Amino acid sequence: MKNIGLFLLLLFPLMNHGQNAKPDFAKGADVGWLPQMEATGYKFYDTDGSQKDCLQLLKDRGMNTIRLRLFVNPSNDKASGHCSKDETVSMAVRAQKMGMRIMIDFHYSDSWADPAKQFKPAAWEKHAFPELLNDVYNHTFDVLNALKNAGVTPEWVQIGNEIPGGMMWPDGSTKNWKQLGQLLNKGYDATKAVNPKIKVIVHVDEGNNNAKFRTFFDNATEQKVKYDVIGLSYYPYWIKKDYTETIADLQFNLNDMSKRYHKEVMVVEVGGEDHLVQNTFDMLKATIKAVKEVPNQKGLGVIYWEPEGEKSWSQYSLSAWQSDGKPSPALDAFKN
Repeated sequence: MKNIGLFLLLLFPLMNHGQNAKPDFAKGADVGWLPQMEATGYKFYDTDGSQKDCLQLLKDRGMNTIRLRLFVNPSNDKASGHCSKDETVSMAVRAQKMGMRIMIDFHYSDSWADPAKQFKPAAWEKHAFPELLNDVYNHTFDVLNALKNAGVTPEWVQIGNEIPGGMMWPDGSTKNWKQLGQLLNKGYDATKAVNPKIKVIVHVDEGNNNAKFRTFFDNATEQKVKYDVIGLSYYPYWIKKDYTETIADLQFNLNDMSKRYHKEVMVVEVGGEDHLVQNTFDMLKATIKAVKEVPNQKGLGVIYWEPEGEKSWSQYSLSAWQSDGKPSPALDAFKN
């Protein structure tokens, strides 16, 4: 009996530790193009030439998370459309069956929303601001509830995509922070109404630009915007500097955001030039290291934006896929 008691005393801390263990570092990919690539006949291959499911290829390279963008009433354009509620639910179910964690990225637009454009969905175009608040809440709740009914609970939900200037212009522009704050809070409230455990992300581009982030999140704090995670994009290509010139600034900003606003942080978009394989590999390793080194384990993960979106299909030069349909060796940066 004494031996059994000693065994239980030793076992209990291990059991308790497992129950409270922090989730693994998120390493993943935004793959919104994948269903369209498959529908148009694109084939994915492993390094040995065998045809494989793209998600399996990503998983084999250490990825555990899939990010999916969500448009309101998209067109059928192969590159700038799709990503509807039904398509997103289907893709989320597929990814979850592969053992992937899920992030949903609400654009609140019928197509791309980013720093250069934040157009309201056509169906909401003539709505007064009180109606827009309802639109954001209802759309967010509807999509997340559909996912819930399909057996998927996202771990993270983004309210807006790269919104340094706000979203759903002009109503939600940063020129009117009071209204932007209300819109963001409606998305937060809808998310938590479906499941309070989902972490809400607010996402700004140029993750190396501390001044931009302080300006945005100081205003968000003043407007009492509710969120759990600060999401950053990091693209040396668009900054027009090699990552070696800006990675220290990214590290500083990650640490500063976490400390200044008492939030977790995450690089929700990253990418490098497809033909610069070694440089992209090194950049990814450095980015993962920077996020992991945020104090108090407040750095949650790194997500590559459309690594599978090979240029011959997408015309996008920052994928991490080769012209022979095989993943770039750059993605090996995500392996442990």
